[in-house]
Amino acid sequence: MTTNPSGDIQLSGIVEIGYLGVLDHKVQFSNSGTYFDYRKDGGQNVLFPVSRFSLELRYKERNTIVLLYQPLRLETQVLLQEDLIVDDLTFPASSGVKLLYNFPFYRISYLRELVPDSETFKFALGGSLQLRNATISFESNDGNLYRTNRDVGPVPAVKIKARRELGKRTFAEFEADGIYAPVSYLNGSDNEVVGAILDASLRTGIEFDQPVTSFFNLRYLGGGAVGTSAPDGPGDGYVRNWLNFFTVSVGFRYTIN
Repeated sequence: MTTNPSGDIQLSGIVEIGYLGVLDHKVQFSNSGTYFDYRKDGGQNVLFPVSRFSLELRYKERNTIVLLYQPLRLETQVLLQEDLIVDDLTFPASSGVKLLYNFPFYRISYLRELVPDSETFKFALGGSLQLRNATISFESNDGNLYRTNRDVGPVPAVKIKARRELGKRTFAEFEADGIYAPVSYLNGSDNEVVGAILDASLRTGIEFDQPVTSFFNLRYLGGGAVGTSAPDGPGDGYVRNWLNFFTVSVGFRYTIN
């Protein structure tokens, strides 16, 4: 969201590297299934490495297109303290289970700058279209018991971004993508599912000599869905999946004018 004196087009590549912590994460498959607490019973009470990659194309000063890829893969292995029921299959207590929660997403966004004349403050508003690509699996250590749920689908969201210049080379930024709505309203399906996402970050950074900028970033990732869709495997199609994650990362931006 900096000015671009040399031309109408500016391209930036951004990389973030850090760790992810689970504040709360629960999932249930089928009405008879266990509402499973990943943090308490599923080994997600540790930190996981996280990375994030994006490209920003800014053109004609006020318009920005963002392409984002966020890997998100959490793998754990636990000894169950109680029976775990997933889509009518019981993983017995005192047995070992391998857990995979793989939820990478891809996102394209558009932002329009609303305060173009200010030198110290910028505010942009727009929208995003996110593609979720989820694989959630439960497998016994001996491989005899197995359940997996897979889903690919679009998720639209509202996007905002604000930036305040703190000094000649320092700045603070806030950015958020989010929505809460019935899935059937969004994609025209008959599924009675309500979903939500919120991806919000607060960062502060230093602009070195062009073209490099570095920053420190705090991020909240949350959302999920609850409801019943047409079953395509074992179980009755009911899903309840809510997550609350935080990430701490450092990042670098490389800009080409």
